[in-house]
Amino acid sequence: MYAVIRTGGKQYKVQAGDLLVIEKLDGEAGSDVTFGDVLMLGDGDTVTLGAPLVSGASVTGALIETRKGEKVKIFKKTRRQGYRRTTGHRQIETVVRVTAVASSAKTDKWDGSIDLTTKAELDARARNLGERNVSTKVKAKAADAPKAPAKKTTPKAAAAPKAEADAAPEAKAAAPKKAAAPKTAAPKAASTETKAPAKKAAPKAAKTEE
Repeated sequence: MYAVIRTGGKQYKVQAGDLLVIEKLDGEAGSDVTFGDVLMLGDGDTVTLGAPLVSGASVTGALIETRKGEKVKIFKKTRRQGYRRTTGHRQIETVVRVTAVASSAKTDKWDGSIDLTTKAELDARARNLGERNVSTKVKAKAADAPKAPAKKTTPKAAAAPKAEADAAPEAKAAAPKKAAAPKTAAPKAASTETKAPAKKAAPKAAKTEE
């Protein structure tokens, strides 16, 4: 059996055992919720339409959690004006487990067990983070753990007397440098070759006048 209900200005088709995410409802986790605005009932081939509601029909559920939905981004822009604005919104929603769909003649119930685990805890488990308060448990274990004994520090060796430290550089006297030997210029070897005498230019012949 299924039903079409109205809540929060919207319509939802539900049946026993469905997990329903609707607009915010008042109540604590684990409390019962009843929807009286049933617009239609269906059972196999039999369909009952309300005018506007089906008399004697109701849908019952258990409230699991009230949380914030996914973020919706709103971006505004005016061209050629340099106007840009980005904002976000998260709608508050309620999660309900449908437990029964009832009409005036028949009731369809869900036999499963209701789990009140929130979506945030399921996401943490999916990331291998365990429970949401895992950080507090780790801190408590660290506080209860016995502290290791501090290591004893060995005393440092006494510093040598200052007199010995001052005498050490005096003992290491720098050795005198050897005087450099004067450099003697080696005599140039006399050239054995004799230069040939320069040739004299031949006298020019005198011009004869005709």
